[in-house]
Amino acid sequence: MAKIITFGELMLRLQPYNYERFVQCDHVEFTFGGGEANVAVSLANYGMDVAYVTKLPAHAIGQSALNSLRRYGVDTGKIVRGGDRLGIYFNEKGASQRGSVCIYDRANSAIAKAVPEDFDWDAIFEGAEWFHFTGITPALGGHLVEICKQACIAAKAHGLKISCDLNYRGKLWTRAQAREAMTELCQYVDVCISNEEDAKDVFGIEAEATDIYAGELNHEGYKSVAKQLADKFGFEMVAITLRESHSAFDNGWSAMLYNVANDEYCFSKKYDLHIIDRVGGGDSFGGGLIYSILNGKSTQAAVEFAVAASALKHSIEGDYNMVTVAEVEKLAGGDASGRIQR
Repeated sequence: MAKIITFGELMLRLQPYNYERFVQCDHVEFTFGGGEANVAVSLANYGMDVAYVTKLPAHAIGQSALNSLRRYGVDTGKIVRGGDRLGIYFNEKGASQRGSVCIYDRANSAIAKAVPEDFDWDAIFEGAEWFHFTGITPALGGHLVEICKQACIAAKAHGLKISCDLNYRGKLWTRAQAREAMTELCQYVDVCISNEEDAKDVFGIEAEATDIYAGELNHEGYKSVAKQLADKFGFEMVAITLRESHSAFDNGWSAMLYNVANDEYCFSKKYDLHIIDRVGGGDSFGGGLIYSILNGKSTQAAVEFAVAASALKHSIEGDYNMVTVAEVEKLAGGDASGRIQR
């Protein structure tokens, strides 16, 4: 049985070729992706036993989406089939000082129309050790807040650790809706993943003396944010990714991991990224963090592995992070030369 279960929406991604804008393109490329699916692919590529749970239409596009996970070794046997459509997102890649644009077309998707009876969580969690979801999934409407809560309750009953990436999406719900739902769901969470905006947007917790748009980060402020989150919900660990955005191409990328039991705040090294594709960057961090914790890495080693995994993802087209443990450990160990391998 799968040791790790992730749950969310798998979408069709439509994107103009190269760096064209929507209004000028006359053809698009399509791939698949979605927060929790991206985490599952990362973990499968690290050799972990992982299953992805969602609801997909039984037609050919739904099957293509399912196959996109199967090819990387993700267990798709727990995916429910039904509904009429697959959610879509249109992605326009930013360049230089022009930011990326994401437009959702996911209303009435198969997962958004799911009902609690679609998922037998006791069967899904049998033999598992870890459950991961994000704040995107309950934001999809319908019964998904209730479904996520049922999943968390069942996961706890089966003794699983639960991780959640807050991932606030203002295009899906309001801050007030997010705060109400995530305040309830985070009571079950052991490992919380956030960024420099989500803690503020969802819970009103903000790092002091930090300007994310000017690229100014205050480490002491983030330690305070992590402690406030842990104190509020009883998290065992809080991870905060730190992005310094200089342009659409060039970002500074690092993270902090707070281990509550050890009262330990560990900051990773910072990577200066020249970005090929930033979508899925946070998900690849989550996958790296889950892998590290399950494999007994120290707090410092865990955050270094997760940040290195995410740094590599920014060099890869598409949502999925196609890297191996050896590649991540090489970068985390200090080899950022990018030299050819022969």
